[in-house]
Amino acid sequence: MAKLYVVGTPIGNLSDMTPRALEVLRSVDFIAAEDTRVTMKLLTHFGIQKPLVSYYEQIKNQKGVYIAERIAEGENCAVVTDAGMPCISDPGEDLVRICAERGIEINVVPTATAAMSALAVSGLPTSRFSFEGFLSVTKKQRNAHLEEIKDYKYTLIFYEAPHKLKNTLDDLYKTLGDRRIALCRELTKIHEEVLRGTLSEMIAYYEQHEPKGEYVLVIDGAPKNTEKTADINDAVEYARDKIENGCKASEACKEAAKMFGFSKSEIYSAIVGK
Repeated sequence: MAKLYVVGTPIGNLSDMTPRALEVLRSVDFIAAEDTRVTMKLLTHFGIQKPLVSYYEQIKNQKGVYIAERIAEGENCAVVTDAGMPCISDPGEDLVRICAERGIEINVVPTATAAMSALAVSGLPTSRFSFEGFLSVTKKQRNAHLEEIKDYKYTLIFYEAPHKLKNTLDDLYKTLGDRRIALCRELTKIHEEVLRGTLSEMIAYYEQHEPKGEYVLVIDGAPKNTEKTADINDAVEYARDKIENGCKASEACKEAAKMFGFSKSEIYSAIVGK
């Protein structure tokens, strides 16, 4: 019986293409691709000629059934995404479901994923994590998503496009507080970069630098002890005393946040409101 092969491709550096992935792409009858133009460049680089079928978000329902029917009739198919593992925050997820429901055998040919690669170099805890994908562009859904996960104790991983990065950092700071973060950009490519710091530091950095390339955001989980034993007024008074003694407001609030268990933004808002 024919199969569906879930084939990972490099996330940036073509030297990361695996021999098995090349073998499968050469052997299948056709390839389902998120963007056929991107996949054609990859195939051309490795001298592979195969029929391509477009399979992206807007047409995944009708094309998924079509692809599954072709496999059921005896054609082997490989599904690929533009970079990395297909079916992870990707319409290939639906194709796997459709094929599984029809009893079609599914084999995986793994490769690096941007999320796991970023986590590995983030410097943040890796034993437990939650991959959150892309945040919604709809403000209501985005806020609901962040509210849902703000108390998660484990590391959080997000994908983000450069033109939305600044707004996303602001939203993360407002909801999660001033946590540690690693911003991983253009992994495995020529301009690969990992910036480590706090959310407030990254917001300040990108006020001076324009975001470029695709990003993976790896963020520290909520503090293990979220029980607030102190009153917010204690934290505010502590910060106000520091400010009156010459400390910058941002630094005073940051120090008070660490000492009393409130977020820096909570303390600052309370000070401004008084």
